[in-house]
Amino acid sequence: MFCIHAYLHRRLCKAPASVSQRVRAGPGRVRAADAEVRVPVARAHGLRASAAVGGPGPALHGGDGARARAAPAAARAPAAAPRLHRPKNCASAAGADAGPACACACRAPLVGVRALHNGSAAAGVAACALPCRGAFFTREEKEFAAVWVAMWAGLCAASTLMTLTTFLIDSQRFKYPERPIVYLSACYFMVSLGYLARLALGHDEVVCEGALLRTSANGPGACTLVFVLVYFFGMASSIWWVVLSFAWFLAAGLKWGNEAIAGHAQYYHLAAWLIPAAKTVAVLLAGAVDGDPVAGICYVGNSSPENLKRYVLAPLIVYFALGATFLLAGFVSLFRIRSVIKRQGGVGAGSKADKLEKLMIRIGVFSVLYAVPAGVVIGCLAYEAGGHEQWLRRVACGPACGARPLYSALMLKYFMALAVGITSGVWIWSGKTLESWRRVWRGPRAAREPAPAARALFKDV
Repeated sequence: MFCIHAYLHRRLCKAPASVSQRVRAGPGRVRAADAEVRVPVARAHGLRASAAVGGPGPALHGGDGARARAAPAAARAPAAAPRLHRPKNCASAAGADAGPACACACRAPLVGVRALHNGSAAAGVAACALPCRGAFFTREEKEFAAVWVAMWAGLCAASTLMTLTTFLIDSQRFKYPERPIVYLSACYFMVSLGYLARLALGHDEVVCEGALLRTSANGPGACTLVFVLVYFFGMASSIWWVVLSFAWFLAAGLKWGNEAIAGHAQYYHLAAWLIPAAKTVAVLLAGAVDGDPVAGICYVGNSSPENLKRYVLAPLIVYFALGATFLLAGFVSLFRIRSVIKRQGGVGAGSKADKLEKLMIRIGVFSVLYAVPAGVVIGCLAYEAGGHEQWLRRVACGPACGARPLYSALMLKYFMALAVGITSGVWIWSGKTLESWRRVWRGPRAAREPAPAARALFKDV
């Protein structure tokens, strides 16, 4: 039983009935029909068949046209089944006994180029480039993706703009340790502008070089601008998440006051803006910026899994781990404080415990609304980095030689990448926000209320 033809690694086919393993009784004699190996079948699948039967047996090399040679010892050997060998460039799935014959070529939708430009080297095809509109999805899927990304980017821009405007109206409400939420919202507002730039500048202007997908962006241009908006401010938002968790830890775990935390604000800004700036410059100098044919933006790692791991996936994992560690430590401290307040009792103990519980709920809700999208984005990026080579091989070598990307996973990535900006307004959803906007609506001649006095951390809820 031989597997000589498999359209996918899920289907097995039997060898032709003309290839027989039956040996007729007798001294080295076999029936001629049993020794027949059909040459066209073997050649059609790029396989090599060799049979040892009574008399000089043929050796058939699929695709090379070599003459059959007789082996003297084969006449004395018992009849054996022909051995079929797959080409060396055919990669089969793990655990499969045999794989499909992969004939890799620069076929549509790939675009052939004279010089090695964006060669799909993973598929073994030189001088072959990815098209401007992508090669993995259908036209309908691409059109839906454009609407999907634009919708969530618009909601993200609206939500973060509301948060920023509320901060400008009443900045006294946003003190440390909550102040980093404002900067995080500002970062996501800029990220959403980067995604919306496709609508203003056009898909081809941002990610295309003629009919090819852009693979590097050096110097000024629409691609570089969009890359800076999405990458720089995206990484800065992750660091502001770490700063926010660290500030909550200082307040809850180490009992720092608002003024003490704010006294180190310059260091928070230094880390949150300098580190992403250095990484952005490093990516530009390395020429690692490339186009995303689905979202219509320029980012890093769209055509290089190594760049995706180095410049995006690894930093996000580090930031997520640091933020989660500080947040968990802060929650442990808040639970201890709550237990102490309830155990001591006294006048106003119940009110203090209630306010502390409200603060814990708000911090917990906001943390979940950030941690879940951030974790999903990391998972989607890991899936993208691990499967990109197989996706390319499927396009260049045929459906049997690689997997197709999961469309829903990529759509989930774009949604979760913008969801944090949408949910950042949770912190301002309160009666104080309505009162601030009401004062603005009344106009400058309306009597203004005095600015709220500085409150302790657990009283300003």
